[in-house]
Amino acid sequence: MLAAGLNFYVIAIPAGLLILFSIAECLWPRSKRVLGRLPRWRTHALFFLTNAALGRLLALFVVVGSAATWSAANEFGLLYQSEWPWWIEACVGFLLLDLAVWVQHWAMHRSHILWRVHKVHHSDRDLDATTALRFHPFELFISTFFKSACVALLGIPVLVALAFEVWLNCNALFNHSNIRLPSALDRALRIVLVTPDMHLVHHSTNVKDQCQNYGFALTWWDRIFGTYADQPTMDRDQQTVGLENITDDRPAQFMWSMKQPLT
Repeated sequence: MLAAGLNFYVIAIPAGLLILFSIAECLWPRSKRVLGRLPRWRTHALFFLTNAALGRLLALFVVVGSAATWSAANEFGLLYQSEWPWWIEACVGFLLLDLAVWVQHWAMHRSHILWRVHKVHHSDRDLDATTALRFHPFELFISTFFKSACVALLGIPVLVALAFEVWLNCNALFNHSNIRLPSALDRALRIVLVTPDMHLVHHSTNVKDQCQNYGFALTWWDRIFGTYADQPTMDRDQQTVGLENITDDRPAQFMWSMKQPLT
């Protein structure tokens, strides 16, 4: 019952932030749009609905919350071997899950097969909060099983696992948003969090830039593993977003985007 109530917040809080960031993008835009809002937003809404339906199907087998519940019932996982206070376990669990997401993202770029799926996300020629919804169902399938396995192996408590889902989704909406932050605020936030300008580097059409700034929430892993880039290769105001071989409006089309991993 508790997990079901928390699942509501996993959806409701990011949904509220999506609306908030979309309004902020209209008031303080960072970059000029290449494609119109309506076709992209329609496609990203269809991705969301498709992935929501797939998520319901996956819930019959495994989801992050159920993996945490199973781990607790069987006292299975790394954290169950410790005798730390709950708040230390929660902090360690957050850090390890954030690292796991960083590793998954890194692997998506390093593996040819995984890149075919992940490039659907990168093919968006604009970057805004709705881009955080633009993930192919194949990638959702891979991500769900990977994160669920990490939660079970690490013994992450269910409250921590669900709170992390909210944290991850909210950060993804924020760092994909097309918001111009004051430079001083951007620098201060980057000490801990991935900002829109930092993630914009990763979405450059320049292949070298795409192999930088893999973080979805914390900036620390990119700094530790040497993949942090403060600025894009090209001038910031001249930076183009997307894939260098796609310069038309096809990424705004849902069916084209769905078939992209097969091409």
